Amino acid sequence: MRTGRPLTVAALAVAAAGIAAGPVGAAQGGLEVYPATVSPGDTVTVGTTACGADGTASGDASAVGAGAFTLAPGADSGGADGRFSVPVSAQPGTYEIVARCSRGTEVTGDLIVSLAQAGTPGAQMPKGHVKTGVGGALGPDPVQTAAGVAALAVAAAGGTWLLHRRARGDGI
Repeated sequence: MRTGRPLTVAALAVAAAGIAAGPVGAAQGGLEVYPATVSPGDTVTVGTTACGADGTASGDASAVGAGAFTLAPGADSGGADGRFSVPVSAQPGTYEIVARCSRGTEVTGDLIVSLAQAGTPGAQMPKGHVKTGVGGALGPDPVQTAAGVAALAVAAAGGTWLLHRRARGDGI
């Protein structure tokens, strides 16, 4: 009995259902960070509905160097809102901002710090190769890349020839 096809169909159905449902808890009042991308020295507003309409929370932005801040019930948001300033000494990167509601619920959101806002005039975005010490398939030297491609082609041709001889019964 072959069970490969029914299992494959079942696995695809489960995967499609998971994609359609989205991440668990995504709409349950995570921490909204606005703006999501900032420069050092900017002010960030955070908000969450996870604490309830009259809830408060203590915020923690120490990952980016801003320290603790308070979230209080917002007038129009239906949740708790707060603000903090990103220190001018903040380094570029992605930082996790945490808020702990007075009821014990904890929510997080990501803050991206860049040297300049993407899309603004004069913004310099990263470019070029990353020097990790591991190497890569497409390095800055085209001669080495061509030599590697040629070695792979010779190995593939040799393997195909050996398999063909074996299939004909010529032996190795």
